[in-house]
Amino acid sequence: MLDLRDEHFPINLEQMMGPIMQQFKEIETCIECSAANLVEVAEVFYYAQKAVLHPTAPLFDQESQTLKPRCIRALKRIFILSDHDKDSALNDNELNQFQVKCFSAPLQPNETEDVKRVVKDNLPQGINHLGLTLDGFLYLHSLFIAKGRLETTWTVLREFGYNDDLELRKENLPVPSEKAPDQSVELTSIAVDFLKGVFSLNDSNKDGALQDFEVDELFSTAPESPWDEDPYKDSVERTEQGDVNLSGFLSQWALMTLLDPPQSLAYLIYLGYTGDLAKAIRVTRKRSVDFRKQYTDRQVFQCFVFGPKHAGKSALLTSFVERPFQDNYSLTSGQSYTVNTVDQPRGIKKTLILHEVQECDVKILLSSNDSLAACDVAVFVYDSSDEFSLKRASKLLMEVARKGEDSGYGVPCLLIAAKNDLNLYPMAIKDSEMICQAVKINAPIRISVKDKYMNNVFQKIVTTAQQCHLSVPETEHGRNKKRYRQLVNRSLILASVGAAIAIVALAAYRAYACRKTKSAR
Repeated sequence: MLDLRDEHFPINLEQMMGPIMQQFKEIETCIECSAANLVEVAEVFYYAQKAVLHPTAPLFDQESQTLKPRCIRALKRIFILSDHDKDSALNDNELNQFQVKCFSAPLQPNETEDVKRVVKDNLPQGINHLGLTLDGFLYLHSLFIAKGRLETTWTVLREFGYNDDLELRKENLPVPSEKAPDQSVELTSIAVDFLKGVFSLNDSNKDGALQDFEVDELFSTAPESPWDEDPYKDSVERTEQGDVNLSGFLSQWALMTLLDPPQSLAYLIYLGYTGDLAKAIRVTRKRSVDFRKQYTDRQVFQCFVFGPKHAGKSALLTSFVERPFQDNYSLTSGQSYTVNTVDQPRGIKKTLILHEVQECDVKILLSSNDSLAACDVAVFVYDSSDEFSLKRASKLLMEVARKGEDSGYGVPCLLIAAKNDLNLYPMAIKDSEMICQAVKINAPIRISVKDKYMNNVFQKIVTTAQQCHLSVPETEHGRNKKRYRQLVNRSLILASVGAAIAIVALAAYRAYACRKTKSAR
Protein backbone atom coordinates (compact mmCIF):
# COMPACT_ATOMS: atom_id res chain seq x y z
CA MET A 1 0.00 0.00 0.00
CA LEU A 2 2.92 2.33 0.76
CA ASP A 3 3.97 2.36 -2.91
CA LEU A 4 0.52 3.65 -3.93
CA ARG A 5 0.73 6.72 -1.74
CA ASP A 6 1.49 10.02 -3.48
CA GLU A 7 0.26 13.57 -3.53
CA HIS A 8 -2.89 12.41 -5.36
CA PHE A 9 -3.63 9.66 -2.83
CA PRO A 10 -2.61 10.95 0.61
CA ILE A 11 -3.25 8.66 3.57
CA ASN A 12 -2.59 9.32 7.25
CA LEU A 13 -2.16 5.82 8.68
CA GLU A 14 -2.41 6.98 12.29
CA GLN A 15 -5.68 8.80 11.66
CA MET A 16 -7.12 5.81 9.81
CA MET A 17 -5.99 3.04 12.19
CA GLY A 18 -6.02 4.92 15.48
CA PRO A 19 -9.79 4.69 16.11
CA ILE A 20 -9.82 1.02 15.04
CA MET A 21 -6.99 0.14 17.42
CA GLN A 22 -8.75 2.05 20.19
CA GLN A 23 -11.93 0.06 19.63
CA PHE A 24 -10.20 -3.31 19.27
CA LYS A 25 -7.54 -3.48 21.95
CA GLU A 26 -6.39 -6.91 20.81
CA ILE A 27 -4.77 -5.29 17.73
CA GLU A 28 -1.19 -4.86 18.87
CA THR A 29 0.68 -3.58 15.84
CA CYS A 30 -0.10 -1.77 12.61
CA ILE A 31 2.60 -1.62 9.93
CA GLU A 32 2.60 0.22 6.63
CA CYS A 33 4.55 -1.67 3.99
CA SER A 34 5.16 -2.15 0.29
CA ALA A 35 5.83 -5.57 -1.20
CA ALA A 36 6.58 -3.95 -4.56
CA ASN A 37 9.35 -1.78 -3.15
CA LEU A 38 10.36 -4.24 -0.38
CA VAL A 39 9.70 -1.64 2.31
CA GLU A 40 9.03 -2.93 5.88
CA VAL A 41 8.28 -6.44 4.54
CA ALA A 42 10.64 -8.13 7.00
CA GLU A 43 8.97 -6.26 9.88
CA VAL A 44 5.57 -7.62 8.81
CA PHE A 45 6.79 -11.19 9.07
CA TYR A 46 8.62 -10.44 12.32
CA TYR A 47 5.48 -9.13 14.03
CA ALA A 48 3.36 -11.93 12.54
CA GLN A 49 5.76 -14.49 13.97
CA LYS A 50 5.82 -12.69 17.30
CA ALA A 51 2.01 -12.68 17.48
CA VAL A 52 1.99 -16.46 17.06
CA LEU A 53 4.97 -17.38 19.25
CA HIS A 54 4.45 -14.78 21.98
CA PRO A 55 0.76 -13.78 21.97
CA THR A 56 -0.42 -11.00 24.23
CA ALA A 57 -4.03 -12.14 24.67
CA PRO A 58 -3.44 -15.02 27.14
CA LEU A 59 -1.23 -12.84 29.36
CA PHE A 60 -2.48 -9.28 29.35
CA ASP A 61 -5.80 -7.45 29.36
CA GLN A 62 -5.32 -4.49 27.04
CA GLU A 63 -8.48 -2.80 28.30
CA SER A 64 -7.49 -2.72 31.97
CA GLN A 65 -3.74 -2.88 31.32
CA THR A 66 -3.35 -5.70 33.87
CA LEU A 67 -2.17 -9.30 33.88
CA LYS A 68 -4.96 -11.80 33.27
CA PRO A 69 -6.00 -14.13 36.12
CA ARG A 70 -4.54 -17.28 34.53
CA CYS A 71 -1.24 -15.51 33.96
CA ILE A 72 -1.12 -14.35 37.59
CA ARG A 73 -1.85 -17.90 38.81
CA ALA A 74 0.88 -19.41 36.60
CA LEU A 75 3.45 -16.82 37.66
CA LYS A 76 2.51 -17.32 41.31
CA ARG A 77 3.23 -21.05 40.99
CA ILE A 78 6.55 -20.29 39.30
CA PHE A 79 7.44 -17.83 42.08
CA ILE A 80 6.67 -20.43 44.78
CA LEU A 81 8.73 -23.09 43.01
CA SER A 82 11.64 -20.66 42.71
CA ASP A 83 11.43 -19.65 46.39
CA HIS A 84 13.57 -22.54 47.65
CA ASP A 85 13.79 -21.39 51.27
CA LYS A 86 10.02 -20.76 51.43
CA ASP A 87 10.32 -17.27 52.95
CA SER A 88 7.91 -15.68 50.43
CA ALA A 89 10.69 -13.71 48.74
CA LEU A 90 13.35 -14.38 46.11
CA ASN A 91 16.80 -13.51 47.43
CA ASP A 92 19.74 -12.72 45.14
CA ASN A 93 20.80 -16.35 44.91
CA GLU A 94 17.28 -17.53 44.08
CA LEU A 95 16.91 -14.78 41.48
CA ASN A 96 20.15 -15.89 39.88
CA GLN A 97 19.11 -19.56 39.85
CA PHE A 98 15.79 -18.54 38.27
CA GLN A 99 17.64 -16.54 35.60
CA VAL A 100 19.96 -19.44 34.76
CA LYS A 101 17.07 -21.93 34.59
CA CYS A 102 15.00 -19.80 32.21
CA PHE A 103 17.63 -17.98 30.17
CA SER A 104 20.79 -20.06 30.64
CA ALA A 105 22.73 -16.99 31.77
CA PRO A 106 23.41 -15.63 35.28
CA LEU A 107 22.54 -12.14 36.47
CA GLN A 108 25.44 -9.82 37.15
CA PRO A 109 25.38 -8.20 40.62
CA ASN A 110 24.68 -4.77 39.16
CA GLU A 111 21.82 -6.21 37.07
CA THR A 112 20.23 -7.71 40.17
CA GLU A 113 20.43 -4.36 41.96
CA ASP A 114 18.99 -2.55 38.94
CA VAL A 115 16.00 -4.92 38.85
CA LYS A 116 15.33 -4.46 42.54
CA ARG A 117 15.69 -0.68 42.25
CA VAL A 118 13.14 -0.49 39.42
CA VAL A 119 10.65 -2.51 41.45
CA LYS A 120 11.21 -0.55 44.65
CA ASP A 121 10.81 2.81 42.90
CA ASN A 122 7.51 1.83 41.30
CA LEU A 123 6.08 -0.67 43.80
CA PRO A 124 7.53 -0.36 47.32
CA GLN A 125 5.85 -3.58 48.55
CA GLY A 126 7.56 -5.45 45.72
CA ILE A 127 10.83 -5.51 47.69
CA ASN A 128 11.43 -6.30 51.35
CA HIS A 129 14.51 -7.07 53.44
CA LEU A 130 14.47 -10.68 52.19
CA GLY A 131 14.29 -9.91 48.49
CA LEU A 132 11.74 -9.74 45.64
CA THR A 133 8.17 -10.45 46.77
CA LEU A 134 5.38 -12.01 44.74
CA ASP A 135 3.94 -8.55 44.05
CA GLY A 136 7.32 -7.44 42.75
CA PHE A 137 7.67 -10.56 40.61
CA LEU A 138 4.27 -9.94 39.02
CA TYR A 139 5.08 -6.26 38.52
CA LEU A 140 8.26 -7.12 36.61
CA HIS A 141 6.34 -9.31 34.19
CA SER A 142 3.62 -6.72 33.65
CA LEU A 143 6.42 -4.25 32.93
CA PHE A 144 8.02 -6.61 30.38
CA ILE A 145 4.69 -7.03 28.61
CA ALA A 146 3.88 -3.32 28.66
CA LYS A 147 7.23 -2.65 26.99
CA GLY A 148 6.58 -5.26 24.32
CA ARG A 149 9.00 -7.85 25.71
CA LEU A 150 6.49 -10.66 25.75
CA GLU A 151 9.15 -13.19 24.81
CA THR A 152 10.62 -12.79 28.30
CA THR A 153 7.43 -13.87 30.08
CA TRP A 154 6.69 -16.59 27.54
CA THR A 155 10.20 -18.01 27.91
CA VAL A 156 9.64 -18.29 31.67
CA LEU A 157 6.20 -19.87 31.26
CA ARG A 158 7.36 -22.44 28.71
CA GLU A 159 10.41 -23.35 30.79
CA PHE A 160 7.98 -24.32 33.56
CA GLY A 161 5.84 -26.44 31.21
CA TYR A 162 2.98 -24.14 30.17
CA ASN A 163 1.27 -24.09 26.78
CA ASP A 164 -0.43 -21.14 25.05
CA ASP A 165 -3.57 -21.63 27.17
CA LEU A 166 -1.45 -21.32 30.33
CA GLU A 167 -2.05 -24.93 31.24
CA LEU A 168 0.59 -27.59 31.74
CA ARG A 169 1.40 -29.40 28.51
CA LYS A 170 -0.45 -32.73 28.55
CA GLU A 171 2.30 -34.49 26.59
CA ASN A 172 4.60 -34.06 29.60
CA LEU A 173 2.24 -35.94 31.92
CA PRO A 174 2.91 -39.68 32.42
CA VAL A 175 -0.66 -40.75 31.70
CA PRO A 176 -1.00 -44.51 31.01
CA SER A 177 -1.44 -44.83 27.27
CA GLU A 178 -2.31 -48.52 27.05
CA LYS A 179 -5.10 -48.82 29.59
CA ALA A 180 -7.78 -51.43 28.88
CA PRO A 181 -11.42 -50.24 29.05
CA ASP A 182 -12.05 -52.26 32.23
CA GLN A 183 -9.04 -50.81 34.04
CA SER A 184 -9.32 -47.69 36.20
CA VAL A 185 -6.86 -45.17 37.61
CA GLU A 186 -6.43 -44.45 41.32
CA LEU A 187 -4.17 -42.26 43.44
CA THR A 188 -1.39 -44.05 45.28
CA SER A 189 -0.68 -43.68 48.99
CA ILE A 190 2.20 -41.32 48.06
CA ALA A 191 -0.18 -38.91 46.32
CA VAL A 192 -2.79 -39.24 49.09
CA ASP A 193 -0.18 -38.38 51.74
CA PHE A 194 0.84 -35.32 49.70
CA LEU A 195 -2.80 -34.19 49.46
CA LYS A 196 -3.26 -34.65 53.20
CA GLY A 197 -0.31 -32.31 53.70
CA VAL A 198 -1.79 -29.76 51.29
CA PHE A 199 -5.13 -29.96 53.11
CA SER A 200 -3.48 -29.39 56.51
CA LEU A 201 -1.38 -26.50 55.18
CA ASN A 202 -4.45 -24.68 53.83
CA ASP A 203 -6.67 -25.38 56.85
CA SER A 204 -5.77 -22.02 58.39
CA ASN A 205 -7.97 -22.30 61.49
CA LYS A 206 -7.18 -26.01 62.00
CA ASP A 207 -10.85 -27.00 62.31
CA GLY A 208 -10.45 -30.06 60.09
CA ALA A 209 -12.36 -28.56 57.16
CA LEU A 210 -11.67 -26.16 54.31
CA GLN A 211 -13.85 -23.11 53.83
CA ASP A 212 -14.52 -21.81 50.32
CA PHE A 213 -11.84 -19.13 50.54
CA GLU A 214 -9.32 -21.75 51.72
CA VAL A 215 -10.17 -23.95 48.73
CA ASP A 216 -9.73 -20.92 46.46
CA GLU A 217 -6.32 -20.24 47.98
CA LEU A 218 -5.37 -23.91 47.65
CA PHE A 219 -6.02 -23.74 43.88
CA SER A 220 -4.57 -20.23 43.44
CA THR A 221 -1.57 -21.67 41.57
CA ALA A 222 -3.81 -23.59 39.13
CA PRO A 223 -5.63 -22.14 36.10
CA GLU A 224 -8.85 -22.30 38.12
CA SER A 225 -10.53 -24.51 40.68
CA PRO A 226 -11.52 -27.78 38.97
CA TRP A 227 -14.42 -28.28 41.34
CA ASP A 228 -16.55 -25.24 40.51
CA GLU A 229 -18.32 -26.98 37.62
CA ASP A 230 -19.99 -30.33 36.94
CA PRO A 231 -19.39 -33.17 37.52
CA TYR A 232 -17.41 -32.18 40.64
CA LYS A 233 -19.64 -29.43 42.00
CA ASP A 234 -21.83 -30.68 44.88
CA SER A 235 -20.36 -34.19 44.58
CA VAL A 236 -19.05 -34.54 48.16
CA GLU A 237 -20.26 -34.32 51.72
CA ARG A 238 -19.94 -30.96 53.47
CA THR A 239 -20.13 -29.88 57.09
CA GLU A 240 -23.10 -27.98 58.52
CA GLN A 241 -21.17 -24.78 57.74
CA GLY A 242 -20.75 -25.84 54.11
CA ASP A 243 -17.05 -26.66 54.41
CA VAL A 244 -15.20 -29.66 52.95
CA ASN A 245 -13.61 -32.07 55.42
CA LEU A 246 -10.55 -34.22 54.69
CA SER A 247 -12.63 -37.25 53.68
CA GLY A 248 -14.61 -35.17 51.18
CA PHE A 249 -11.43 -33.54 49.88
CA LEU A 250 -9.76 -36.88 49.18
CA SER A 251 -12.99 -38.31 47.75
CA GLN A 252 -13.19 -35.47 45.25
CA TRP A 253 -9.62 -36.19 44.17
CA ALA A 254 -10.51 -39.87 43.76
CA LEU A 255 -13.43 -38.88 41.50
CA MET A 256 -11.25 -36.57 39.38
CA THR A 257 -8.53 -39.22 39.07
CA LEU A 258 -11.05 -41.83 37.91
CA LEU A 259 -12.79 -39.57 35.39
CA ASP A 260 -9.83 -37.53 34.13
CA PRO A 261 -6.35 -38.85 35.07
CA PRO A 262 -4.43 -36.19 33.05
CA GLN A 263 -6.29 -33.40 34.84
CA SER A 264 -5.65 -35.01 38.21
CA LEU A 265 -1.92 -35.27 37.50
CA ALA A 266 -1.78 -31.70 36.24
CA TYR A 267 -3.49 -30.38 39.38
CA LEU A 268 -1.11 -32.33 41.60
CA ILE A 269 1.70 -30.41 39.89
CA TYR A 270 -0.15 -27.09 40.21
CA LEU A 271 -0.39 -27.72 43.95
CA GLY A 272 3.36 -28.29 44.23
CA TYR A 273 3.83 -32.04 43.87
CA THR A 274 7.47 -32.54 42.85
CA GLY A 275 7.84 -36.30 43.26
CA ASP A 276 7.83 -38.95 40.56
CA LEU A 277 4.48 -38.53 38.81
CA ALA A 278 4.52 -42.15 37.71
CA LYS A 279 4.32 -43.08 41.40
CA ALA A 280 1.37 -40.76 42.06
CA ILE A 281 -1.19 -42.92 40.26
CA ARG A 282 -1.76 -46.61 39.72
CA VAL A 283 -3.67 -48.48 37.03
CA THR A 284 -5.85 -51.22 38.46
CA ARG A 285 -5.94 -54.77 37.22
CA LYS A 286 -8.48 -55.60 34.51
CA ARG A 287 -11.89 -56.32 35.97
CA SER A 288 -12.10 -59.43 33.77
CA VAL A 289 -8.99 -60.72 35.57
CA ASP A 290 -10.51 -59.85 38.95
CA PHE A 291 -13.58 -61.84 37.90
CA ARG A 292 -11.50 -64.94 37.11
CA LYS A 293 -9.43 -64.63 40.29
CA GLN A 294 -12.56 -63.82 42.34
CA TYR A 295 -10.70 -60.99 44.07
CA THR A 296 -10.09 -57.28 43.49
CA ASP A 297 -7.59 -54.91 45.09
CA ARG A 298 -9.36 -51.75 43.93
CA GLN A 299 -9.78 -48.96 46.45
CA VAL A 300 -12.27 -46.94 44.37
CA PHE A 301 -15.48 -48.39 42.93
CA GLN A 302 -17.81 -46.78 40.42
CA CYS A 303 -21.50 -47.64 40.65
CA PHE A 304 -23.92 -46.87 37.82
CA VAL A 305 -27.34 -45.96 39.20
CA PHE A 306 -30.16 -46.84 36.79
CA GLY A 307 -33.90 -46.46 37.21
CA PRO A 308 -37.04 -44.84 35.77
CA LYS A 309 -38.10 -41.27 36.50
CA HIS A 310 -39.39 -40.60 40.02
CA ALA A 311 -37.81 -43.83 41.28
CA GLY A 312 -35.57 -42.12 43.83
CA LYS A 313 -32.15 -42.19 42.11
CA SER A 314 -31.26 -38.58 42.94
CA ALA A 315 -32.42 -39.02 46.54
CA LEU A 316 -30.09 -42.02 46.84
CA LEU A 317 -27.14 -39.95 45.55
CA THR A 318 -27.82 -36.97 47.80
CA SER A 319 -28.29 -39.15 50.87
CA PHE A 320 -24.84 -40.63 50.20
CA VAL A 321 -23.30 -37.21 50.89
CA GLU A 322 -25.61 -36.49 53.83
CA ARG A 323 -27.70 -33.82 52.13
CA PRO A 324 -31.28 -33.46 53.44
CA PHE A 325 -34.18 -35.17 51.71
CA GLN A 326 -36.20 -32.96 49.35
CA ASP A 327 -39.91 -33.65 48.85
CA ASN A 328 -40.05 -31.64 45.64
CA TYR A 329 -39.04 -33.62 42.56
CA SER A 330 -36.51 -32.04 40.22
CA LEU A 331 -35.22 -33.65 37.05
CA THR A 332 -31.47 -34.23 37.08
CA SER A 333 -29.71 -32.69 34.11
CA GLY A 334 -26.26 -33.58 32.81
CA GLN A 335 -23.78 -35.88 34.48
CA SER A 336 -24.52 -36.39 38.18
CA TYR A 337 -22.01 -37.90 40.61
CA THR A 338 -21.58 -38.19 44.34
CA VAL A 339 -18.60 -39.73 46.09
CA ASN A 340 -17.80 -40.70 49.66
CA THR A 341 -15.89 -43.23 51.70
CA VAL A 342 -17.65 -46.35 52.98
CA ASP A 343 -16.58 -48.17 56.13
CA GLN A 344 -15.87 -51.86 55.72
CA PRO A 345 -15.07 -54.57 58.30
CA ARG A 346 -11.72 -54.39 60.15
CA GLY A 347 -11.57 -50.60 59.83
CA ILE A 348 -11.05 -50.69 56.06
CA LYS A 349 -12.36 -47.75 54.02
CA LYS A 350 -13.28 -47.90 50.35
CA THR A 351 -14.26 -45.00 48.11
CA LEU A 352 -17.59 -45.36 46.31
CA ILE A 353 -18.63 -43.20 43.36
CA LEU A 354 -22.32 -43.11 42.46
CA HIS A 355 -23.02 -42.14 38.85
CA GLU A 356 -26.66 -41.44 38.06
CA VAL A 357 -27.70 -42.54 34.56
CA GLN A 358 -30.89 -40.91 33.35
CA GLU A 359 -33.47 -43.24 31.81
CA CYS A 360 -33.36 -41.29 28.54
CA ASP A 361 -29.59 -41.74 28.34
CA VAL A 362 -29.50 -45.53 28.75
CA LYS A 363 -29.89 -46.28 25.04
CA ILE A 364 -27.02 -43.96 24.12
CA LEU A 365 -24.85 -45.36 26.90
CA LEU A 366 -25.40 -48.99 25.90
CA SER A 367 -24.74 -48.26 22.22
CA SER A 368 -21.02 -48.41 22.95
CA ASN A 369 -19.43 -51.84 23.29
CA ASP A 370 -17.27 -50.63 26.19
CA SER A 371 -20.12 -48.83 27.97
CA LEU A 372 -20.05 -51.10 31.04
CA ALA A 373 -16.27 -51.52 31.22
CA ALA A 374 -15.89 -48.65 33.69
CA CYS A 375 -18.75 -49.88 35.88
CA ASP A 376 -17.80 -51.95 38.94
CA VAL A 377 -21.38 -52.48 40.12
CA ALA A 378 -24.80 -51.41 38.87
CA VAL A 379 -27.91 -50.72 40.94
CA PHE A 380 -31.47 -50.44 39.67
CA VAL A 381 -33.68 -48.18 41.75
CA TYR A 382 -37.47 -48.36 41.63
CA ASP A 383 -40.40 -46.87 43.54
CA SER A 384 -41.64 -49.79 45.64
CA SER A 385 -45.16 -48.35 45.71
CA ASP A 386 -45.43 -48.27 41.91
CA GLU A 387 -45.80 -51.51 39.89
CA PHE A 388 -44.84 -49.77 36.62
CA SER A 389 -41.64 -48.45 38.21
CA LEU A 390 -40.59 -52.02 39.08
CA LYS A 391 -41.38 -53.23 35.56
CA ARG A 392 -39.32 -50.44 34.03
CA ALA A 393 -36.40 -51.08 36.42
CA SER A 394 -36.61 -54.78 35.56
CA LYS A 395 -36.44 -53.98 31.84
CA LEU A 396 -33.40 -51.77 32.39
CA LEU A 397 -31.79 -54.59 34.40
CA MET A 398 -32.33 -56.99 31.49
CA GLU A 399 -30.93 -54.50 28.96
CA VAL A 400 -27.79 -53.96 31.01
CA ALA A 401 -27.40 -57.68 31.75
CA ARG A 402 -27.67 -58.57 28.07
CA LYS A 403 -25.20 -55.83 27.12
CA GLY A 404 -22.77 -57.24 29.67
CA GLU A 405 -23.17 -60.75 28.25
CA ASP A 406 -22.64 -59.56 24.66
CA SER A 407 -19.69 -57.26 25.38
CA GLY A 408 -17.92 -59.45 27.93
CA TYR A 409 -18.19 -56.71 30.57
CA GLY A 410 -20.86 -58.23 32.79
CA VAL A 411 -21.26 -56.39 36.08
CA PRO A 412 -22.68 -57.42 39.46
CA CYS A 413 -26.12 -55.90 39.95
CA LEU A 414 -28.48 -55.04 42.78
CA LEU A 415 -32.15 -54.08 42.85
CA ILE A 416 -33.03 -51.26 45.26
CA ALA A 417 -36.62 -50.83 46.42
CA ALA A 418 -36.81 -47.12 47.27
CA LYS A 419 -39.59 -45.17 49.01
CA ASN A 420 -40.23 -48.02 51.44
CA ASP A 421 -42.12 -45.49 53.61
CA LEU A 422 -45.00 -45.54 51.09
CA ASN A 423 -47.66 -48.24 50.84
CA LEU A 424 -46.42 -51.14 48.72
CA TYR A 425 -48.66 -52.38 45.94
CA PRO A 426 -50.05 -55.89 46.78
CA MET A 427 -47.56 -58.07 44.88
CA ALA A 428 -44.54 -55.78 45.32
CA ILE A 429 -42.34 -58.06 47.40
CA LYS A 430 -43.16 -61.25 45.50
CA ASP A 431 -42.70 -59.63 42.07
CA SER A 432 -39.34 -58.09 42.93
CA GLU A 433 -38.00 -61.30 44.47
CA MET A 434 -39.08 -63.31 41.43
CA ILE A 435 -37.16 -60.92 39.18
CA CYS A 436 -34.01 -61.36 41.28
CA GLN A 437 -34.36 -65.14 41.34
CA ALA A 438 -34.85 -65.23 37.56
CA VAL A 439 -31.49 -63.56 36.92
CA LYS A 440 -29.74 -65.04 39.98
CA ILE A 441 -28.94 -61.88 41.93
CA ASN A 442 -29.51 -61.01 45.60
CA ALA A 443 -32.94 -60.04 46.88
CA PRO A 444 -33.92 -56.33 46.64
CA ILE A 445 -32.54 -53.90 49.24
CA ARG A 446 -35.43 -51.95 50.74
CA ILE A 447 -34.70 -48.34 51.77
CA SER A 448 -36.45 -45.11 52.64
CA VAL A 449 -34.35 -41.98 52.23
CA LYS A 450 -37.17 -39.87 53.68
CA ASP A 451 -37.27 -41.93 56.89
CA LYS A 452 -33.45 -42.26 56.92
CA TYR A 453 -33.75 -46.03 56.73
CA MET A 454 -30.85 -46.91 54.46
CA ASN A 455 -30.44 -50.61 55.37
CA ASN A 456 -26.63 -50.44 54.98
CA VAL A 457 -27.20 -50.02 51.25
CA PHE A 458 -23.84 -48.39 50.51
CA GLN A 459 -21.90 -51.07 52.39
CA LYS A 460 -23.82 -53.70 50.42
CA ILE A 461 -23.01 -51.96 47.13
CA VAL A 462 -19.28 -51.94 47.96
CA THR A 463 -19.38 -55.59 49.08
CA THR A 464 -21.08 -56.55 45.82
CA ALA A 465 -18.43 -54.64 43.83
CA GLN A 466 -15.66 -56.42 45.73
CA GLN A 467 -17.25 -59.82 45.10
CA CYS A 468 -17.21 -59.10 41.37
CA HIS A 469 -17.74 -62.74 40.40
CA LEU A 470 -21.07 -62.92 42.22
CA SER A 471 -24.46 -61.30 41.55
CA VAL A 472 -23.78 -60.97 37.82
CA PRO A 473 -27.23 -61.38 36.26
CA GLU A 474 -27.92 -64.11 33.71
CA THR A 475 -30.57 -63.71 31.05
CA GLU A 476 -32.03 -66.54 28.95
CA HIS A 477 -29.97 -65.16 26.08
CA GLY A 478 -26.85 -65.44 28.22
CA ARG A 479 -27.65 -68.96 29.35
CA ASN A 480 -28.11 -70.06 25.76
CA LYS A 481 -24.77 -68.52 24.81
CA LYS A 482 -23.12 -70.27 27.73
CA ARG A 483 -24.66 -73.64 26.78
CA TYR A 484 -23.54 -73.14 23.18
CA ARG A 485 -19.98 -72.33 24.28
CA GLN A 486 -19.96 -75.38 26.55
CA LEU A 487 -21.20 -77.54 23.65
CA VAL A 488 -18.53 -76.15 21.32
CA ASN A 489 -15.83 -76.65 23.94
CA ARG A 490 -17.00 -80.23 24.57
CA SER A 491 -16.98 -80.92 20.84
CA LEU A 492 -13.49 -79.48 20.52
CA ILE A 493 -12.30 -81.61 23.42
CA LEU A 494 -13.83 -84.75 21.90
CA ALA A 495 -12.32 -83.88 18.52
CA SER A 496 -8.94 -83.30 20.15
CA VAL A 497 -9.13 -86.60 22.02
CA GLY A 498 -10.21 -88.40 18.84
CA ALA A 499 -7.33 -86.85 16.90
CA ALA A 500 -4.88 -87.82 19.63
CA ILE A 501 -6.15 -91.42 19.63
CA ALA A 502 -5.84 -91.55 15.82
CA ILE A 503 -2.26 -90.22 15.97
CA VAL A 504 -1.31 -92.74 18.66
CA ALA A 505 -2.94 -95.60 16.68
CA LEU A 506 -1.13 -94.53 13.51
CA ALA A 507 2.19 -94.37 15.33
CA ALA A 508 1.56 -97.83 16.85
CA TYR A 509 0.66 -99.26 13.46
CA ARG A 510 3.82 -97.86 11.87
CA ALA A 511 5.93 -99.29 14.67
CA TYR A 512 4.23 -102.67 14.26
CA ALA A 513 4.72 -102.62 10.48
CA CYS A 514 8.38 -101.70 10.91
CA ARG A 515 8.98 -104.63 13.29
CA LYS A 516 7.14 -107.03 10.99
CA THR A 517 9.29 -105.95 8.03
CA LYS A 518 12.49 -106.46 10.02
CA SER A 519 11.42 -109.95 11.20
CA ALA A 520 10.57 -110.98 7.60
CA ARG A 521 14.12 -110.17 6.55
